[in-house]
Amino acid sequence: MDLPLKYAVVERERRYLLARLPEGVVDSWEVEDHYVTGTRLRLREVWRGDGTVVRKLTQKVRLGEGPAEVACTNLYLDDAEWQLLLTLPADLLTKTRHVVERDGVRVVVDEHADGSLVAEIDDGEHPSSDVPAWLEVLADVTRDEAWTGAGLAAGTGGIGSAALVQRQGS
Repeated sequence: MDLPLKYAVVERERRYLLARLPEGVVDSWEVEDHYVTGTRLRLREVWRGDGTVVRKLTQKVRLGEGPAEVACTNLYLDDAEWQLLLTLPADLLTKTRHVVERDGVRVVVDEHADGSLVAEIDDGEHPSSDVPAWLEVLADVTRDEAWTGAGLAAGTGGIGSAALVQRQGS
């Protein structure tokens, strides 16, 4: 069965665990994700620095093996829809998302409560293996389920970058 992608955007993201937040942050916002139990659905609430709040329901459907390529569909929610959907059982993940722009490259870096920093590079229609030299990469976690948002929310991943640095330095 072919997957209907009429309203979906295909995301091809690579994820890297970082040693530190790189220079060049141009924007940051707070994110609260609710991964709805037993589904491919996520409720996301974003708080921007200017006071804007965005709420959406997202479905992510994998296009192959692993989490690197997904079809993503978003629906934007009003307050009543948000409150109703929040009653669904879900795993919660909160983070600060930083947008870093340097040398013509845009990378988002999610800063988690335990201090872990996960960079996402969206390859769009042009898959690449290039990693900016200014990213202090500890590990490529692109295919590691534990480092997906759902994996982190469920508590199956995210040992924390400090613990990984200690392990690698041993």
